[in-house]
Amino acid sequence: MAKEIPDLVAEARAGTGKGAARQARRAGKVPGIVYGDGKDPQPIQLDFNPLLTRLRAGRFMSTLWNLKVEGQDDVRVICRGVQRDVVKDLPTHIDFMRVHRNSRVNLFVNVEFINHDDSPGLKRGGTMVVVRPEVELMVTASDIPEVITVDLTGKTIGDVIHINDIALPKGVRPTIDRNFVIANIAAPSGLRSDDNEAEAEAEAPAEG
Repeated sequence: MAKEIPDLVAEARAGTGKGAARQARRAGKVPGIVYGDGKDPQPIQLDFNPLLTRLRAGRFMSTLWNLKVEGQDDVRVICRGVQRDVVKDLPTHIDFMRVHRNSRVNLFVNVEFINHDDSPGLKRGGTMVVVRPEVELMVTASDIPEVITVDLTGKTIGDVIHINDIALPKGVRPTIDRNFVIANIAAPSGLRSDDNEAEAEAEAPAEG
């Protein structure tokens, strides 16, 4: 599961506060902060367009990055928050946390469903109801899974998929102890209507 850690290039940012942040945005940058590991917070800024491209590519917040700032040692970071413009939905500020390869961190990881065609329930017209499209997991920073995979092979109408039904990578565990639901295969709407009518007829009092 381990993979090459991608680089993320940033610049040191002079000053903090709203004024400095506005100045960075006027220059086509996204202001940010790097914190953690017992060190002082470090103001940074990233070029807007490359950052937006990476954000839109997905999995930005579940990726371990090698942050490169000129004149400083590279540092491993994960993103802990992206503030966005409420109207344009574009990034206005970004937070990173310093980590080591062996650090244990909590991250939200996307759930991927495979083998839809091998699910008898979906073939019959059932609907897959996704309760949790992502799951918060405790992982080692150097071994962050890109996704957790749910195999739908053999799943029939009425089947419920819990977190304990999923084979998680070694060393990965959910942050919630209970066996929560990930998804279920619901009956087609027509079949549900037929079932409801049949139940209503069975419960109706006999005439006469």
